[in-house]
Amino acid sequence: MIDWQDLHHFTALARTGSLSAAARELGVDHATVGRRIAALERTLDLRLIDRRPRTSPLTADGRAIAELVAGMEENVEAIRRYSKSAVSGLSAAVKISAPPSIAAHLLAPKAALFHTHHPNITLTIAGIARSVALNSGEADIAVRMIRPEESDLLVRRIGAMRFGLYAILSVAQRPEEEWVFIGYDAAMEHLTQQTWLRNLLDGRPIVFRATDVFGQLEAARAGLGVVALPRFLGDREAGLVRLPTEIPSPTRDLWLVTYPDLRRSPAIRAVMDFVADVVGQSCPLRDASNSAL
Repeated sequence: MIDWQDLHHFTALARTGSLSAAARELGVDHATVGRRIAALERTLDLRLIDRRPRTSPLTADGRAIAELVAGMEENVEAIRRYSKSAVSGLSAAVKISAPPSIAAHLLAPKAALFHTHHPNITLTIAGIARSVALNSGEADIAVRMIRPEESDLLVRRIGAMRFGLYAILSVAQRPEEEWVFIGYDAAMEHLTQQTWLRNLLDGRPIVFRATDVFGQLEAARAGLGVVALPRFLGDREAGLVRLPTEIPSPTRDLWLVTYPDLRRSPAIRAVMDFVADVVGQSCPLRDASNSAL
């Protein structure tokens, strides 16, 4: 008999290309992934991967098995979604994936209020920068900053994230030509807000870089320089002021995503309404204020 967990671990490796990446995706150590795949190889009497120091590419047999397992995994996930959608009451565990700043600063602070109204729904809020794979059960609902292209997903535009330049008062009062900046590291240069920041530099330097917005925020709080932040985050920081800009700030649409069959679950609908309301209040689709202020 083939152990489904062995297949599950093999599929993660096929997607990610290495034992360590598969382990991170599955939340286990890489030795566990290695043992599962070795067990599958013994069961099938086939060598599925080439074991190399940094990667584990699939053999020809491994690629063939990976294609077959992919279809099985989709069916298993469809069964999971059906079982969740078939539950008629407001009692369930629901996982939300969202960009880290939205997860930590918008959704998590409102979780207590949601629990008051829906005490039998257990929320898991995962702050993840990448787009999680809903078809592999990583989340039931996702907030994304790029409109999904998958035709089988239910997609709803729920807000618009706007950005501003911020600094502590002593930095803001310096002559503009003396401003220095805080930004993302080189791997994040493609981000809309980072492109906007680069266009504002006008020869002035970025003196500090971080991989996430929280590191940048702490550096700005310490007075290191000027930072581009989501306005729902920067406007709430008592120690920061928003600075005027000649180039209008960018806007990124926010999309709520799930599978249509999950939408039939009352618990899923309650969570979707909660996410849409919270995000919509802090990131409204229409901006009533002057973006240059």
